[in-house]
Amino acid sequence: MRAPLFLISLALSSAACSDGAEYAKTADGTDPQSSDAQALASAGAIATAEARSIAEETDRYDFAYSWPAEAAAEPKLSAYLETKAKGVREELKEESDEDWDAAQGQEWTPRQHSTSVEWKVVADIPGYLSLSRHLATYSGGAHGMYGVQSLVWDREAEKAMKGIELFTSPVALEQGIGQRLCDTLNKAREKRRGMEVEEGSDDIFDKCPGLDEASILIGSSNGRTFDRISVYFGPYVAGAYAEGDYELDFDVTASVIDAVKPEYADAFSVRG
Repeated sequence: MRAPLFLISLALSSAACSDGAEYAKTADGTDPQSSDAQALASAGAIATAEARSIAEETDRYDFAYSWPAEAAAEPKLSAYLETKAKGVREELKEESDEDWDAAQGQEWTPRQHSTSVEWKVVADIPGYLSLSRHLATYSGGAHGMYGVQSLVWDREAEKAMKGIELFTSPVALEQGIGQRLCDTLNKAREKRRGMEVEEGSDDIFDKCPGLDEASILIGSSNGRTFDRISVYFGPYVAGAYAEGDYELDFDVTASVIDAVKPEYADAFSVRG
């Protein structure tokens, strides 16, 4: 693994668990009665909630920020995202104003700045809501920038966390995924580049980035537990800007669960 480059980031994320000693549990370790009750309560809240979308455009900037009904159904999460949206909008306005004010009296007009943020549901399981944040920005240069970040909402604690915060450390998760991480990345690189990644290459974009340079998205295939994860490397992290970003999907294994913090272990299961 190599030392960190840089990654545009904006943070957030999740947690929770269930009791169930009195009930028979399913093969993945969840309490079916408790899970069903939480799922029904969540479905009822979502049915009355509406997706939130904010948009504003002027000559100087174009701003858009949205999140789904699942997030809007969580009052404190929705308030959190509302605050984040205001902050992003203010930053966009300040930066565009600086650009345009500096151009006063000049023979050129700045290009319109823009920021777009869209939150999407990755997984909705009892106790947790996992989201991905898709960001795209442009500030008048040769090209814009984009990226994906994670947020896991712990419904019981009512707090947001980055996906990686469910694990003891990025290194621990890296070890849990093992050689699959670099092998999967290099296969994706080779397909995109049309050539093999040379083993032992000194090229910075041939090396395998550490998970401290990634966003970790937490997913579910069964709607009850987290049993899959995605590792997201943004532009300039695993390849040149023109090469784009990389999103690598992995099933949760026993070694991955070993890297999960004890307080979140019940929310995970091996996918099989």
